Amino acid sequence: MIDLKLLQKDFDASAASLKRKNVDSELINSLKTLSETLKNTKLVYESAQAAQNERSRLFGQYKKEGKSTDELKVEVDAAKAQLVDLLEAQRIAEEALETIAMRVPNFPDSDVPDGEDENDNVELRKVLTPPVFSFTPKEHWELAEQNGWIDFERGVKLAKSRFSVVSGMGARLERALINFMLDFNRERGFMEVSVPMLVNRRALEGTGQLPKFEDDLFKVDGEELFLIPTAEVPLTNLYQDEILNAQDLPIKMTGYTSCFRKEAGSGGRDVRGMIRQHQFHKVELVSITRADQSDGVFDEMVACASDLLAALGLPHRLVTLCTGDLGFGAARTVDLEVWLPGQNAYREISSVSNTRDFQARRAKIRYKEEGKNILAHTLNGSSLAVGRTMVAIMENFQQEDGSIILPTVLQKYL
Repeated sequence: MIDLKLLQKDFDASAASLKRKNVDSELINSLKTLSETLKNTKLVYESAQAAQNERSRLFGQYKKEGKSTDELKVEVDAAKAQLVDLLEAQRIAEEALETIAMRVPNFPDSDVPDGEDENDNVELRKVLTPPVFSFTPKEHWELAEQNGWIDFERGVKLAKSRFSVVSGMGARLERALINFMLDFNRERGFMEVSVPMLVNRRALEGTGQLPKFEDDLFKVDGEELFLIPTAEVPLTNLYQDEILNAQDLPIKMTGYTSCFRKEAGSGGRDVRGMIRQHQFHKVELVSITRADQSDGVFDEMVACASDLLAALGLPHRLVTLCTGDLGFGAARTVDLEVWLPGQNAYREISSVSNTRDFQARRAKIRYKEEGKNILAHTLNGSSLAVGRTMVAIMENFQQEDGSIILPTVLQKYL
């Protein structure tokens, strides 16, 4: 959640920052109205409290002077009742502002490039050179079916569209990739953690998926439990409502889970194949840091995901997202886009984001330093989406006869 104290201190600057992220004017106006209401109720309460303190002080003075305190006592009792009402009005105003604020995205960092959508993202660099084929490269679904790795029709039979069955060497490759990714990340200093794939509403509110994106989640009927859209949710919320020791930070974690998304509204060519499925596997990176550590850890996480792709021999590029393409909770994001010869395009395979203290404020993740409780910074990133990595391997290492040469680093896992 955005810093409401900052919002009240300098609303114009906060509103300008939110407009950079394409937050609509109606929502910003609601924030302004509710922020002013809260500010006014606080001023009224503080004024009434000061007057009450002054009346209470007069008791001693009246007794010294031998004056009757009967009338003063009536005034004090009436003022006490008024203070209770004013405090309740302040609570209601705070609750109303927080309810709206839960639907407001994070402020973008000041140096994030302005832009409307993905077309305004800024390329940082390319890593490895895309392969050149002497034949027309096939797309991954053709290769998957030819090699018997993925069965899309049986996935639909078992569930519905955008589910698939991976078998044979495809299933072995999937398992090898998960193990390779986890080992790679662990060697980079990320502690491996296995977490539940069902979480409660509080956890999803903590990382920002709720309340805004409930329509994209799979919910357990009759319970306040949801299938996770990413391991970011349980990994970050491991430290929900905790006060950590500053010397224990950063906490760097990696974990493998299945992920579940309705993908409401998505379509186009991604409906076919493995690019955008309702269930997919992903290895995640999550870090909890002090404020002064988060930029350095962000760079570590980007490098880890990029080096992982390079170790697999997969050409990719790094892209800084513009304000219009940033995710809800992100203050800054670098996407890693892998080269797909079948599509003749770079496609996202990892997204590394620094949310600053946005998620920590929602989830109440703090650390103690010099006797003060300070909001932590939280970061997350894909490392990597397993299905998309399989797609990239199939398309980049395909042979003219449709066979696929697997990366050398995976051989020991196979």
